[in-house]
Amino acid sequence: MDLQVVWFVIVAIFWTGFFVLEGFDFGVGALHRVVGRDDVERRVAINSIGPLWDGNEVWLVVAGAAMFAAFPSWYATWFSALYLALVLVLFSLIIRGVSFEFRGKSESPRWRGTWSTTLTIGSVLAPLLIGVGLGDLLVGLPVNQSGDFTGTFWSLLTPYGLLMGATLLLLCLLHGSTFLALKTDGAVQARAFATAAQLRWIALVVVVVEGAWTFALSGRSALSALLGVAGVFGAIGAFRAVGLRRDGWAFVLTAITIGSTVASVFAGLYPDVLVSSTNPAYSLTVAGAASSSYALTVMTWVAVVIFPIVLIYQGWTAYVFRARVSGRAEVPTSSVPS
Repeated sequence: MDLQVVWFVIVAIFWTGFFVLEGFDFGVGALHRVVGRDDVERRVAINSIGPLWDGNEVWLVVAGAAMFAAFPSWYATWFSALYLALVLVLFSLIIRGVSFEFRGKSESPRWRGTWSTTLTIGSVLAPLLIGVGLGDLLVGLPVNQSGDFTGTFWSLLTPYGLLMGATLLLLCLLHGSTFLALKTDGAVQARAFATAAQLRWIALVVVVVEGAWTFALSGRSALSALLGVAGVFGAIGAFRAVGLRRDGWAFVLTAITIGSTVASVFAGLYPDVLVSSTNPAYSLTVAGAASSSYALTVMTWVAVVIFPIVLIYQGWTAYVFRARVSGRAEVPTSSVPS
């Protein structure tokens, strides 16, 4: 297979993996004040992702780096178009990371409440804004013949892009609530199930609408359609699993739903990497935006060595910290201060 296509698939895998793994972190961060009624319960929710969130966030860095190295023209045009939006994304990720570290530095309720608020804001803004950016790839941005973005910040707020952002935010919330149901017990787990039960209704409707719109924009791509159907069936399965209080299956099925939703965008995008709404002839393509064959070959060998190590490390981390976090006993030590 052509290395250009291989690296397009790899970039898609990185973005999909980011939302599958960091998606539940975003959901937990956004919902920790909903499922936790006092500081102990909120610490339980936060500590459930303590050993995982920073490692999961690396997938975003790797996705951007892979685009920069494999498709420099794509990276330059898309990131230039998203400049202000990316500043907001970085702001949200920074205040979110700082919130994890600073929240436990004082016993003051006001101090902890402030950092809980910033954690919620950062966890909501990041998936919403990134989702809008991903949606804009498929629906199109004003790009001229030279590959330069000619629009404004408001050009990014396309109806489909906004729907994609809202869909991914909603799925992150659902994914986070099923993760909390899987990783906690007692009152926190009960509220996580209750939250998931409320979210599942709108999530199912939104996934169906988003999948149909993606299929229409993709030129009726068969692979995009298949992934869209997988997302819908994942949402249906999660709907039932939440109702039966099957925490493990609910988490797996929400992971399938959010992963299929993101992957369907890239499947529908190919062979383009960024559609031009100015003129389809100006769209950036996989072949036209790719790096040289030599660069892609070197990157492929590096990926063959490093990527399995990353997967093994993350799998081992999840295994080591597989136990539930309980508020009835001592909260396990994690990378997040209590």
